[in-house]
Amino acid sequence: MTEKIQTLRDNAAMRWIALLLLALAMFCAYIFMDILSPIKDLMESTRGWDSKAFGTMEGAETFLNVFVFFLIFAGIILDKMGVRFTAVLSGAVMLIGGLIKYYAIHDSFIGTGLERWFINNLNYIPLFDELGVSPFYRGMPASAKVAGIGFMLFGCGAEMAGITVSRGIVKWFKGRETALAMGSEMALARLGVATCMIFSPFFARLGENVNVSRSVAFGVVLLCIALMMFVVYFFMDKKLDSQTGEAEEKDDPFKVSDIGKILSSLGFWLVALLCVLYYSAIFPFQKYAVNMLQCNLTLTPGEGFWASNSVTIVQYIIMLVVAVCAFASNFSKKKSLKFGLMALAVVALVAYCYMGYMRGTAETIFAVFPLLAVAITPILGSYVDHKGKAASMLMIGSLLLILCHLTFAFILPLFKGSAIGGTIVAYITILVLGASFSLVPAALWPSVPKLVDEKIIGSAYALIFWIQNIGLWLFPILIGNVLTNTNPVGIGPDELNYTWALVMLACLGIAALVIGVILKRVDNKKHLGLEEPNIKA
Repeated sequence: MTEKIQTLRDNAAMRWIALLLLALAMFCAYIFMDILSPIKDLMESTRGWDSKAFGTMEGAETFLNVFVFFLIFAGIILDKMGVRFTAVLSGAVMLIGGLIKYYAIHDSFIGTGLERWFINNLNYIPLFDELGVSPFYRGMPASAKVAGIGFMLFGCGAEMAGITVSRGIVKWFKGRETALAMGSEMALARLGVATCMIFSPFFARLGENVNVSRSVAFGVVLLCIALMMFVVYFFMDKKLDSQTGEAEEKDDPFKVSDIGKILSSLGFWLVALLCVLYYSAIFPFQKYAVNMLQCNLTLTPGEGFWASNSVTIVQYIIMLVVAVCAFASNFSKKKSLKFGLMALAVVALVAYCYMGYMRGTAETIFAVFPLLAVAITPILGSYVDHKGKAASMLMIGSLLLILCHLTFAFILPLFKGSAIGGTIVAYITILVLGASFSLVPAALWPSVPKLVDEKIIGSAYALIFWIQNIGLWLFPILIGNVLTNTNPVGIGPDELNYTWALVMLACLGIAALVIGVILKRVDNKKHLGLEEPNIKA
């Protein structure tokens, strides 16, 4: 007998359409987040950004979230105004920030009175300079300063979007496939990383002249699409509330004491610390990963077809085949179809890697980062939904994180001079790193509703994101400073030694592993339910 569908939330297709809208918006945001990462060398040659300037600008993304406590306010807005209002607001803020960053990178900014003003100003900011947390420094290129301001605004919108999407998924999937939904959303969103790595250099080098602003323009167009996705979700979510009778605004006003309830939870603190350690070892690394590969791999840029614009499109299509087949195989009930899709995904992945090697560019090699995650994140999410073991998965993820960064630091440089050997080591390590990262959305984020009351989930996510943003602000700057201080002055951007920067990131993995062990013990003692399945029989 067919179950009667009462609301949009009860309709599986509509549930997943709502998820798709949120995931596509985050897909676009992820692309813009790393839009300059694969062209760090071009930013140095065309805009005069050294590693310190690049790292300071990238760290600016989370400055307002951390030091002006914007994320805390975002959580309050989310709890007070609801998912759909906050989603549209976050999309608009991301777009405004993106437009400012685009102007800063564009040629029209060069030689203007605004550029001269930024050259002469913001070199000293009282209190922030004394505390050592200023988003600017004396001698920082004016374009990097303005880009940093735009990136600050984008970061406010992006992190607001992050907590809103998490809250939206809880709203639509609570008591159902929560971990699978969160894992699937993040798997699709992280395809933005591969898209960025492939197309950012493509647009920058399109035509006869290198123009980095074209890459940023590509990202801005996608931010417009993200805003449209949130607008469509707005009406869909409003329809759901009209069916359920739920009010979008909270009947109970937000109280400061609610934050006290969250902060008094030991489980919350352990999850938050795991989050900041884990994400600090991944997102800042992404911003330098392409340059790290350029410094450690011996690659010869392809010629003929392998150097053409056509190969970029072909490789991206193959990447989509890998992602779609790997993802779809998780939902196929027929074994023949399931294994057929998996086999096609493997063949396409091998073809994709071969093309990356033949093209001879570091960005196309690192673009493989999210592909294994796309395949296994739904599996992990489904496992957590039905079997549990979230805390154990986080420990496994930490171990893989440590292994990967140490491999980049000490094993990959040994293959300098061996194009094939170095590429194989790089591909395997990048795929494993992406797989370890998939454990976070599948295991960590669905655990938050088990630690706090439903009324303050938005604030709980905001606090976790705020703590996470401290790491995301600090470590791009630290990596840039470590590179500057451990390499000779005047060394080329493709000759840097990344060993100590990578060791620093591996230490974050070690700390995350220790926290994971403590979290599992606390869960066993206090019965937080982190090792229990989300779907109760």
